[in-house]
Amino acid sequence: MQAIEIILTLLGILVLALIAVYAFFPRSLYGFLRNALRRKGKLKEKLVKVGDLAWPYLEGGPADGEPLVLLHGFGGDKDNWAMYAPEMVEKYRLIAPDLPGFGDNIREAGRDYDMATQASRVRDFLDAMGIEKCHIGGNSMGGFVALRFALDYPERLLSMTLFNNAGVVGTQESELQKEALAGKNPLEIHSADDVKRMMAFVAHKPMKVPGQFRKIFYEDFAAHRELLDKIFWNLVEDGTVRALNDRLGEVKAPTLIIWGRHDQLIDVSCVKVLKDGIPNAESIIFEDAGHVPMIEKPKETAARHLEFLAKH
Repeated sequence: MQAIEIILTLLGILVLALIAVYAFFPRSLYGFLRNALRRKGKLKEKLVKVGDLAWPYLEGGPADGEPLVLLHGFGGDKDNWAMYAPEMVEKYRLIAPDLPGFGDNIREAGRDYDMATQASRVRDFLDAMGIEKCHIGGNSMGGFVALRFALDYPERLLSMTLFNNAGVVGTQESELQKEALAGKNPLEIHSADDVKRMMAFVAHKPMKVPGQFRKIFYEDFAAHRELLDKIFWNLVEDGTVRALNDRLGEVKAPTLIIWGRHDQLIDVSCVKVLKDGIPNAESIIFEDAGHVPMIEKPKETAARHLEFLAKH
């Protein structure tokens, strides 16, 4: 009986300690949970010098496995792939960098962040890593960068997987397109509470984010508001005025297109545009997902991704 009382007392102390950490040191708790996801995915944070930039990235899987380079979307970072990693690292050498302008990479407003420049930076990153050829994948903006990379450096790819990628114009306008045409940036966060709106905009069934964590997301966005706004409008211009619809036939890499049916940022009609334009492309649409299927449905998405990679 005394042992039970001791255990209950210790559990009570632990709960109170967690509540205190959440209330007064939310970034510490957030970092702990982020690192727990990395450990589950067998990922380690590393750094490589690329020209005058220091690129942070996550890496996991066998060192001699075929490289699988995954690029995050606008406002994201390398940890966008942490929930996806456990399914992929048994066979592939997964590498997920912070693209310049995001995460822990350089975040200077005076630099260029158009898609062609970002694709050339990814090439330089691969050179610095000693990777001659890789499988590449990207979500949203990262998919735009991957598609541009496939066009500019086709000899560097084994395959390409596009997750709700930007860079092409579909037959139907998305909610984001309508807002952007009206001169509004719907991805801008105006307060900690506004993070809930953003999550609902991006994911079909968004996870609930605790208030203290929403505050962290808002503070991080506010700290880089000018840069993020610049990149957003660069992305809009590249994806409309310089959309890649007419160049899809030039893609040489075997390509898989993955999409969430309920994407409000980039309409699902882009799937047909991509599949009709890229020679021999394959596609899968998840009915119960939005803009980030690798986060919303990681196991199902990874299963289709692995099937595709096994063929190439």
